[in-house]
Amino acid sequence: MKKSLFYILLASAGLTLQSCLDYDQPGDEFTSDRTVVEKDSHKGNIDSLNYTLQITPEEFESVNEHLQNYYGVSLSAQYALRGGKDNSMPGSHAYQYQYNLGTDNYAGYFVVSHQDFPYSNATLTSTYNVCEQFNGGPRGNYTIVKNALMPLLHHASVDSIPEVKAVNLLYYCLAAQEVADISGPYTYYEDKQNLENPTTYVPLDSIYYGIEANLDTIINCLKHFEQRPDWYKEALLNIFVDYQTARCALTGDYSSFVESCWRLANSIKLRMAMHIVKVDPARAQKWAEEAVASGVCESEEMQHALYPAVSGFTNPLVEIAGSWADTRLNASFESILMSLDHPYTHMLWQKNAYAITNKHNGEVTPANDRIIGLRAGCATGQGQAIATNPNIAASTFDPNMMANAPLYLVKWAEVDFLRAEGAIRGWNMGGTAEFFYNRGIRNACLDEPQDREWYEEDGVDGYDNYVDEYMERTAAIDYTQRDPFGDGKDWESLTRIGVKWNEGDTPETKLEKIITQKYIALFPNSFEAWVDLRRTGYPQIFPVMWPGDGDGSLADGDLIRRVPWAATDPQAKANIQATGLNALGGDDLQATRLWWDVAGPNF
Repeated sequence: MKKSLFYILLASAGLTLQSCLDYDQPGDEFTSDRTVVEKDSHKGNIDSLNYTLQITPEEFESVNEHLQNYYGVSLSAQYALRGGKDNSMPGSHAYQYQYNLGTDNYAGYFVVSHQDFPYSNATLTSTYNVCEQFNGGPRGNYTIVKNALMPLLHHASVDSIPEVKAVNLLYYCLAAQEVADISGPYTYYEDKQNLENPTTYVPLDSIYYGIEANLDTIINCLKHFEQRPDWYKEALLNIFVDYQTARCALTGDYSSFVESCWRLANSIKLRMAMHIVKVDPARAQKWAEEAVASGVCESEEMQHALYPAVSGFTNPLVEIAGSWADTRLNASFESILMSLDHPYTHMLWQKNAYAITNKHNGEVTPANDRIIGLRAGCATGQGQAIATNPNIAASTFDPNMMANAPLYLVKWAEVDFLRAEGAIRGWNMGGTAEFFYNRGIRNACLDEPQDREWYEEDGVDGYDNYVDEYMERTAAIDYTQRDPFGDGKDWESLTRIGVKWNEGDTPETKLEKIITQKYIALFPNSFEAWVDLRRTGYPQIFPVMWPGDGDGSLADGDLIRRVPWAATDPQAKANIQATGLNALGGDDLQATRLWWDVAGPNF
């Protein structure tokens, strides 16, 4: 992707991005050689999108000049959605804080392999250990997204180019949805007002309804784009070229960008619909059917992601698992993949790099023996070297495959599995559950076809070489997760389903198949995988060892239901006591269920 024109403009004016982000104080003026934007111009309504507004080319040019110094915050916000901070592309530290120290482990993808982190005074003793230093990452990145976007979304001039406002409101909606599903209520309304010190927590159902209302307005606005005159379309797309991460950046053809955005909005709406299916099934069906009828993601070209090969970064997990040795394969994910003989067992996950000695009986598992995951909840080791920490010997992924793996906002395969689930519930999803299930599996690979040239270069078979045989598997393979470290007894796999679609299966079996394959396709997006695990109980993963290392609310066999706020700041504590607990409807604990997380059957 080209370097944003925004940064070039700032440099020419002798300014920095932070000076723009900090421009939010009474009486401030932001001045360049072409524009003067006064504080009073920041009076826009974030929820308003007047997309029928008529504008002349001359008016468009004037408004565009006023907004030039704000466009770049959009790119910063998109980066922050997937592990970016300080206006930079996704990096290892921010990504680790946002995902890998928390939700990656709660979803059952990874296990943190050691407890000592040089940039923190806290230690992570096991999977459910809770403290603000490790569990505040998702909220921190949400705040970065919010702080980046609000000056643009509230700028009065942006109402004159409503599509710019709609696209950036869409990015905020995604951040708002994802953070809401981590801990629950937060200061949603005051955040949208861009208040400096928000205090009032909003119940999760109200946050969902607010996001859905915004999505509908965004969709209507962006669909109206086709009615715009040709000069307007060209001028608008020229704005978008430099500050967005949609897949069209791979080809350089931005003609479908606006369509990809309203399809992303509908896909988020479909995702949210499925989240609430057990707490409000009628509303869930309505949202889902509206989203599909309006148009969701239907192809790779319509996906939105941060593409390392385009933007010029390496997927942060490569450094986190590589030179840092901070994360290793989770035994639950090992068991699921091995029970189904998934293509990833042949092409993604590597065998143990070092010999492992059982701490109890002295039995030695030689190096390069098999794919070995760590038990979630096992004691994290000391240090990042095998000499002091045997956990480092557990399996990790092939860095060649992970390096260019996109960081998806919403993946096409996820949308297909959502539609498959809707279909088995009797909703109109525009096709059969079998069709969407099979298409989802075929497009579930970690990376995309244009990034797979190294397979042939290294003589490695790719996903497509295995997927046909994989999809014909009618039953799971008997598999035992053998623990060579001595942390516990060997565990029989909990995965008993096959892969091949069987119309004669019960709805529950069909759901387990759909969510299990969706879980694999989502990897490593643990935010959404953890939601599915909580709301459906699928895929079936091993219980976390020593859940008592958390906040004391979880018993043996319990799954963590939310990340506590665990505030340390006195004002934040006071806000939680004043409005947070009431909005949550429970105590600030790991065991407290969120609004949509309803105990009981799936059907």
